[in-house]
Amino acid sequence: MTSARQLYQHIVSGIKVYPPKETQAIAFMLLEHYMRLRNIDVLVDRPVPENTAQPDWEGIIERLNNNEPVQHIIGSTEFCGLEFRVSSSVLIPRPETEELVQMVTRDYAEPDKDVSILDIGTGSGCIAIVLARFLPHVTVHAWDVSDEALSVARENARQLIADVQFAKQDMLNVTFPLPGNIIKFDCLVSNPPYVTYSEAETMRPNVLRFEPHEALFVEDSDPQLFYKAIADFGIHHLKTGGKCYVEINEHFGAGTKQVFEERNYKQVEILRDIHGKDRFVRAVWDK
Repeated sequence: MTSARQLYQHIVSGIKVYPPKETQAIAFMLLEHYMRLRNIDVLVDRPVPENTAQPDWEGIIERLNNNEPVQHIIGSTEFCGLEFRVSSSVLIPRPETEELVQMVTRDYAEPDKDVSILDIGTGSGCIAIVLARFLPHVTVHAWDVSDEALSVARENARQLIADVQFAKQDMLNVTFPLPGNIIKFDCLVSNPPYVTYSEAETMRPNVLRFEPHEALFVEDSDPQLFYKAIADFGIHHLKTGGKCYVEINEHFGAGTKQVFEERNYKQVEILRDIHGKDRFVRAVWDK
């Protein structure tokens, strides 16, 4: 009879492309997803009944050794305590982005009338959906330029029972102000593309080969491209006192801050993540 620890050791010994701690974490993720085995089951070496259905472990290990992300293999990942479907059409949510969401939820935790938030470049919908779940008094909109990403986001919203108004929109080619009734938001939030192409050579194959480049990269010649577009949009579509929260490249904190200051945003500040890196800019539109 196979045991939980034997399965764990088999997976760990087969994975060759990740450091030990990451390999162990991946093994636990796989056992939880496919076998409903928890860390404690491995620790106590729980027996696995012989008639228990098991996946093709060798095939899964081969895919991992080809640098396919474990999140793509199991088809989902956890973000802010919720399980999100992911695919090669969307970025896999990172822990730093959870911090971005936490900032917004703290600032808008108190119920207020007619509060509206726009998530720009929603991808899997993780930011918008968590905000809709944690802030039920808020109206949440979410935009993306990718039909495939919007399909994933809508499915996540359906599965997680989140009320989000999705729309296809290209932030780099949007006309200001928007036609028709001018929509004013209380908050803009975005994790836009901010990795320069020159940084690609330092990135791992599981990111470069399997995650959408249009959601990752920006030209070295204009690393602030998306922040300029977001800040310009906010001039027309943020209410007075409205806030903008963006995740940033740690190397361009001062430049991103300057983008908002040059457009007369107030209280512009660079905020660090749990690793002490410049990771967010928060700004207030006060006109």
